[in-house]
Amino acid sequence: MDRSANPSVIIWLAGVAIMVFVMIAIGGITRLTDSGLSMVEWRPLIGTLPPLTEAEWLRVFTLYQQSPEYQKINAGMDLSAFKWIFFWEYLHRLFGRMIGLVFILPLIWFALSRQLPDGYGRRFLILLGLGATQGVVGWWMVKSGLVDDPYVSAYRLATHLGIALTILGVLVWTIADLMHGRAALPRGHIAGVIGILALTIVAGAFVAGMNAGLIYNEYPLMGGKLVPIEYGFYGFMDPFENPASAQFHHRWIAVLAVLGVFSLYMRARKTSRNGANLRLSSNMMMLAVGAQFVLGIATLLYQVPVSLGTLHQAGAAFLLITVIWVSHGLMGQMHHKTIISMRV
Repeated sequence: MDRSANPSVIIWLAGVAIMVFVMIAIGGITRLTDSGLSMVEWRPLIGTLPPLTEAEWLRVFTLYQQSPEYQKINAGMDLSAFKWIFFWEYLHRLFGRMIGLVFILPLIWFALSRQLPDGYGRRFLILLGLGATQGVVGWWMVKSGLVDDPYVSAYRLATHLGIALTILGVLVWTIADLMHGRAALPRGHIAGVIGILALTIVAGAFVAGMNAGLIYNEYPLMGGKLVPIEYGFYGFMDPFENPASAQFHHRWIAVLAVLGVFSLYMRARKTSRNGANLRLSSNMMMLAVGAQFVLGIATLLYQVPVSLGTLHQAGAAFLLITVIWVSHGLMGQMHHKTIISMRV
């Protein structure tokens, strides 16, 4: 453990990381239940309480009835059905506020009481900035579906998910630094594996943003062919605006991610003969990537039910956690060997 690390700080950061993980799962449910556009107001300071009276429920429902989603997709929806989709978006926003408080208030306390570990100030400022940015990006994303087209922009959805996973990754790396000593940032092969996994998840966000999981519900072929017939229809923007292409890319980048994670596992096995922690985490990583790959296929074959879709998004976050933890262990061992060789 880092000599300057306070165990309370580690517990605090672990709690925040768990909350971010849960938030990613809630975000998946919000997306899969088409709840994200139910709250057409952004009231970051006074929007903590839900509607508490019938009059307030009618007010927010009336606002929703003026939105493109209601007029073009959900026309005729009653108040009871509206309350259901409102619940998930409200929970999503409320939980985001809770994460902010759970991060900021202890951060102030630890800073004032001089309990923050030495040399981590910039890291905490980065996390603070990412959290604030995420709140703004969340509304920017929702706003894209409140104009004419009643669908959230896939670009903005990918940005929103990407920031959430970045926050989770920084938290996990910081916890590992505090528990096992600082490690150099990933580079080379290790950075490549993290990068291909990140690319897979971002590609999945575009699949979700275009509802591309509702087509070609077969595997491994798409319409009886390896490459879908629509591939390339949109030219340069095809990967980002063609649902068939988005699904195709997500499928095969995922295969590369599995191979990359396996290569990371083999590397960990070779370097962890004397390290039980790294061996255990690398085994967990392989279980996570196997489960995630199977979940991805099942989600596709069953046409993205809420249960499997949510598990698939949560599985991506958990896999990222395990990959970052193993990567930290490997980078830490490399750093340790470098120090020993320099001393010799």
